[in-house]
Amino acid sequence: MTPGDESDLGRPPAGWRRRAYEVIFESETPAGRAFDKFIVAAILVSVAVVVADSVQEWSSRNRRLFDAAEWFFTILFTVEYIARVVSVEKPWRYVRSFYGIVDLLSVLPTYLAILFPETHALIDVRVLRLLRVFRIFRLTQYVEEYQMLGEALAASRRKILVFLSVVLMVVLVLGTLLYVVEGPEHGFKNIPTSVYWAVTTITTVGFGDITPKTDVGRFIASVMMLIGWGTLAVPTGIVTAEMTARRGIGVFRSRAGRCDKCGVGGHQADARFCRNCGASLPEPAGAE
Repeated sequence: MTPGDESDLGRPPAGWRRRAYEVIFESETPAGRAFDKFIVAAILVSVAVVVADSVQEWSSRNRRLFDAAEWFFTILFTVEYIARVVSVEKPWRYVRSFYGIVDLLSVLPTYLAILFPETHALIDVRVLRLLRVFRIFRLTQYVEEYQMLGEALAASRRKILVFLSVVLMVVLVLGTLLYVVEGPEHGFKNIPTSVYWAVTTITTVGFGDITPKTDVGRFIASVMMLIGWGTLAVPTGIVTAEMTARRGIGVFRSRAGRCDKCGVGGHQADARFCRNCGASLPEPAGAE
């Protein structure tokens, strides 16, 4: 199941589970839109609480308030997680999905903190508590543009992997070349250190902790800077082209285009029948 696609989870045929599914996983109804807005607001506030809790002065002065807020959001997201599991026909598929894992990570740290209190834990409980920022990733399932970007990235993954492999080869070759030219006396102690320099140079970060001292080394560094200048635009162009092409052929369609019979979405904009069961699709809003 790809991020943003709930069509494989299974829509209950009828009853309270069907009503819960429509509210939780679909946003065509007023109740569904209100649910999405409420959860988005809760995610933003809960992440703000995590950030504020990391400030020692605020945390020490408002310990009870932060604890109460954390338990409120933990219980809220736990109830939502359970509701998502029980309202689909294939709960295990949801549990193993990207959003299922993110939903679990958003509540798990608080419960782990009970099992591993700070005075006895072998694991630093602050690490577990900081995992709560994973809640911010849950926003992606409520914004259609995130889903569009995710589909474009998935469709471009082979091109991006080929591009990254070329960049990796360039970094490895030129980094090794700098190791030979500059040597340990100029800070290039080994090939991994030289490759690290090459990565910071080709990405135009340039920390400056290691710099070439010879004329040949500076020439190679200049070449890498020019390569990096053009390199950064390539992944953006690949993904943008994919998004433009997919929008042009109508691949992206709003959640309102789901099949009423089986719940499958992702139809082309001009589709009239469901690609899964063959049932007639609902007319887009505003269509005559």
